Amino acid sequence: MDDVVFFAAALLLLGVLVVGLSDRLRFPAALLSLGLGMLFGSDGLGLVAVDDYAMVRNLSVVALIVILFEGGLTTKPSALRESGPPGFALSTVGVLVTGAVTAVGVEWVFGLGWHTSLLMGAVVASTDAAVVFDLVRRAPLPRRIAGILEVESGANDPFAIVLTIGLLTTLEGVDAGVGEWVWFGLWQLVGGLIVGLAVGFVSRWILGLRLRSEGLYPIVAAGLGGLAYGTAALLSASGFLAVYVAGLVIGATVPRRRRVIRSFHASLANAADIGLFLLLGLLVFPSQLPAVALRALAVSAILVLVARPLAVVISMLPFRMSWPEKTILSWAGLRGAVPIVLATFPATAEIAEGQTIFNVVFFVVLTSTLIQGTTTVPLVRRLGLATEAPAWQSVAETVPIDMADIDLIEVEVTADLAIAGQPLRDHPPGRGILVIALLRDGETLVPTGETMIRSGDVLVLSIDEESVELTDVTAWARGEREGPEA
Repeated sequence: MDDVVFFAAALLLLGVLVVGLSDRLRFPAALLSLGLGMLFGSDGLGLVAVDDYAMVRNLSVVALIVILFEGGLTTKPSALRESGPPGFALSTVGVLVTGAVTAVGVEWVFGLGWHTSLLMGAVVASTDAAVVFDLVRRAPLPRRIAGILEVESGANDPFAIVLTIGLLTTLEGVDAGVGEWVWFGLWQLVGGLIVGLAVGFVSRWILGLRLRSEGLYPIVAAGLGGLAYGTAALLSASGFLAVYVAGLVIGATVPRRRRVIRSFHASLANAADIGLFLLLGLLVFPSQLPAVALRALAVSAILVLVARPLAVVISMLPFRMSWPEKTILSWAGLRGAVPIVLATFPATAEIAEGQTIFNVVFFVVLTSTLIQGTTTVPLVRRLGLATEAPAWQSVAETVPIDMADIDLIEVEVTADLAIAGQPLRDHPPGRGILVIALLRDGETLVPTGETMIRSGDVLVLSIDEESVELTDVTAWARGEREGPEA
């Protein structure tokens, strides 16, 4: 155990340094973490030997739970309302089309037989929450496109898992009818949604209790996320969908303590992200990749240039969307940890082509992260879709004051807000809201009605918790209304 602790800590610290390097180089952190794992693995320096697919799969599931929960916490309700329907269309119809078209390509390139080819298509059919959430945070994407990508990556895992498990059990000789698989797939989606909503709304009451320490709230939230996954799994529903939905509800309905909860889970998700890709890198044997490299490259090209664009076009038929937007949706559908985790299922089931599937899927993920991950931002700018305000950034954050029914609110003023460039008297916040301080260039000012609000300012407001919601402050800052009516 001592060696495990030492190498785990050392690799985690190296992973953090690698992430910092990736920010400087504008290079995907996931790819560098994978490379670091491969370097220290059995086929590299041989310092850490990992060959237990089942253990890696189980640890990866835990990491994905953390990442999906944090993704739900940071998804804005307004973005969800706008992007939810197209996102869910991509997470269902899009996954089915992507898997089917990719399977045709796999059979053409490898000739593994239709069952195995369909299985490989299902494994790579879903986008990955870890790399997509990271992309959304660093790319100047329009809010609607960012929201669609987030919803898709958070909700498409259940459908991909249903397809993977169904095809895998068929290969293993399990006799199940079409009706049974349709019911299994529907319950995965519907059951996961119900459990996630139930745990989310219960969480609103639990996180509203007064606890002894501020630091206990993020721990309670983490427990609630685990409860959502575990409850859904016990009911044979999708735990991944449940934990994402629970995070959505908590992020949207629990404004008090949200800052400390989000901060804690952002750190936890970063650690899980680093650890996940390091672990998957340790599991790979680079010496086995050249044997499949050319054919895997052909499969990657089919997936990226044919299957994904076709899935986007078909899924977006009911929605009004420009071709530049569809182009970005197609190109930004990155593959990452989830397909690699799903590829461990055939390996642990010991089917004949299990190792080949794992190696091909890993190569597909490698090329997707390398090529799409590094070119999405330039493509967004090239197509004229770049936006200066990050789509995920919150306008206002609550800082609760214990033993009082008053909250302090911080509003970071950006150029796109209606209050920017205007005197405070022209945009009164309304009843129950008082602007008590303004932070500018390291100085604290006490504003008056004549004070000009500038982009880059941080406003500190106090609100009456009983009569004012955080959404009222956001609406005021954006100019959607003057504030709560008197």
